Amino acid sequence: MSARMMLLPALAALLAIGCGSEDQLRRVEQEVGDLKLEVFKLRQSVEEGNKKAQADQQAAAEARTQDRRFQADLQESLRQVQDTTRVLNNRLNSQPKGPSRPAAEPQAAAAAAEDERAYNAAVLDYNRGNYPLAAEGLELFLKTYPQSVKRPDALFFLGLCHYNQRAFDKAQAAFDRIIKEHAASPQFLPARLKRAQCLLKQGLKPAALKAFRELVDGFPGSAEARTAQQELSDLGL
Repeated sequence: MSARMMLLPALAALLAIGCGSEDQLRRVEQEVGDLKLEVFKLRQSVEEGNKKAQADQQAAAEARTQDRRFQADLQESLRQVQDTTRVLNNRLNSQPKGPSRPAAEPQAAAAAAEDERAYNAAVLDYNRGNYPLAAEGLELFLKTYPQSVKRPDALFFLGLCHYNQRAFDKAQAAFDRIIKEHAASPQFLPARLKRAQCLLKQGLKPAALKAFRELVDGFPGSAEARTAQQELSDLGL
């Protein structure tokens, strides 16, 4: 009921009284005052309801944005694991097979097998979600096997370990090493994407936007460029 409609009966009563007693006049004035108070309370309730509805809408919009980013990160992580697995399979299939080998080759094969075991153990810890232990194993691997062909992959998983622990500065450092030292590696573009996401997570928005645009403009059609474009869209750009 509107304030005008609520006040009409009281005004009608006031007119009907005319020159009636002062007690009746005071009662009408009191009723009018009570009605005004009720109108004020109703307005306040409506305003609070509107504010709550706006807050709920904003929270829902933020939740949808976070869900899209989570899905994009999840898809990117799955793709990276698949790429790494494919690279490993290609390396295994490309190794020469045959009964005759030079005398020094068994030692090289043993070293490669040890290299493989150390790397796979660290990646297994990562896949299990034990990121601190995986990061420790990957750091040890990088120190023990500095010339390993798996070095770019180990750096990438090390960056992911730090990223998943929200140590975005350490993650960025690992991805930077791939970009600077292993530009020909299959992990080069994934490292550039994750580096841009690290910058964004650290609140370095201008640098992150530049990194995303470099991927979109410089590597069109790649999975990393598509993810970078999604990041820009989520930011309203």
